[in-house]
Amino acid sequence: MLLARLADVSRDVAATSSRSRKIAALGELFAEARPEEVGLVISYLAGRLPQGSIGIGWSVLKESVTAAEAPQLTVADTDAALTRLAAVTGAGAQGERKRLVRELMAAATASEQEFLMRLLTGEVRQGALDAIALEGVAKAADAPAADVRRAVMLDGSLPRVARALLTEGPAALATFRLRVGTPVLPMLAHTAKSVTEAVATLGTPCVVEEKLDGIRVQVHRNGDDVRVYTRSLDDITDRLPEVADAARNMTGDHFILDGEVISLDNSGRPRSFQDIASRVGSRTDVAAARAALPLSPVFFDVLAADGEDTLDLPGGERHTVLARLVPEPMRVRRAVVDDPSSGPQIAAAEQFLGDTLRRGHEGVLVKALDAPYVAGRRGRSWLKVKPVHTLDLVVLAAEWGHGRRTGLLSNLHLGARAADGTYVMLGKTFKGLTDAMLRWQTDRLRELAVDDDGFTVRVRPELVVEIAYDGVQRSSRYPAGVALRFARVLRHRPDKSAEQADTVDQVLQSRA
Repeated sequence: MLLARLADVSRDVAATSSRSRKIAALGELFAEARPEEVGLVISYLAGRLPQGSIGIGWSVLKESVTAAEAPQLTVADTDAALTRLAAVTGAGAQGERKRLVRELMAAATASEQEFLMRLLTGEVRQGALDAIALEGVAKAADAPAADVRRAVMLDGSLPRVARALLTEGPAALATFRLRVGTPVLPMLAHTAKSVTEAVATLGTPCVVEEKLDGIRVQVHRNGDDVRVYTRSLDDITDRLPEVADAARNMTGDHFILDGEVISLDNSGRPRSFQDIASRVGSRTDVAAARAALPLSPVFFDVLAADGEDTLDLPGGERHTVLARLVPEPMRVRRAVVDDPSSGPQIAAAEQFLGDTLRRGHEGVLVKALDAPYVAGRRGRSWLKVKPVHTLDLVVLAAEWGHGRRTGLLSNLHLGARAADGTYVMLGKTFKGLTDAMLRWQTDRLRELAVDDDGFTVRVRPELVVEIAYDGVQRSSRYPAGVALRFARVLRHRPDKSAEQADTVDQVLQSRA
């Protein structure tokens, strides 16, 4: 497939707000692609490079190159060129990268060059592309979208599922099953303002669980082999030996558990997320890191046990299985609400939230006891309740600091996801940042920089920060017509992707 065809569809999909037209356009594109190309096509449309970060910034891309007159560059050619770029290291790497980029751009037409620039700078934004691409794949293969969605849920990769589906047909979907050792995307929660509201919204027997401020982990055990994965499916087993040891000491030997890794101080209070993230992110001298900051796993769900898939079991039954596998000290605290109309039970649930906050945790999750585990989805059957207004926003730019912050990127430009996949600025803040956070974010934002005018550094929208704020107010200064009041940074969220940040609609709803 020519890259020009992909670039044209990318432009058309971005230009239309009609979901059905997006799906139709993508379906036609995927039907035209060879099965071995479709994974690349999906990745490029979503703005993702299979090679990961390849060290190409604005300094390499800013020189213009005469465009080719006619399309000749294929998707496979592009992938090969980017693979060569990713392999460049050592002395003279910057010069070699510039040479390879010029070579690639010279083979591209003007429209292809524009697409490549957006792809390499992280600016390909199509609006909920993954969900729409999934339906496009289903349309191209004449397969039920629900079946494709479940296969992707269990495998974690739409490109892999698409390749199998378009090669072998709908029957291939049956081969995608939950397997111990293969991580799946975790189930996520929507928000509620209070426990009372959450219970009323669910309207069914439910459970209130502590919401722990740790790192989400998925633990797989197959005999003596234990693997630990993050919410983004990264394997961090070697960094968390205590979690692997805990799994090996459990009674079962073939299971998948969902939980959090936390750290408690000598008084039993939880340590900060930043400390935990730093420990989990450390790849050197794990033994010393473990001694300095021991971590504890706390589990709240089970996806498989004794070789059987438990995803479709009701939440209450899954907890029975979990209790059989996991000792009580390693299970999350919980309170059951058998009757959602019972005043005393709701009062007890609110009291449970108060007790949880006093223990230093960030809130609770209210979960329907009759709901299945829907991996990779933000299900309405899980609702989180936290006592403060918080949002996960994306850093769009940062300003160089002054005074004691000279040389550090300080004032953050914050954006929420818009319906079309772009990011809408909601305000700025430099509050809440410790010296350590400033140093860390400066290093990270330099890696993401695409332009620096000496005052403001514009960056690829990849770094997510959790922001606390006192409310939302009208503002003609920002595109959404609103701004955050007294915004302050709680923590960086390197464990979250920009696609998992909150939306403009969610911000506007919080104003009500």
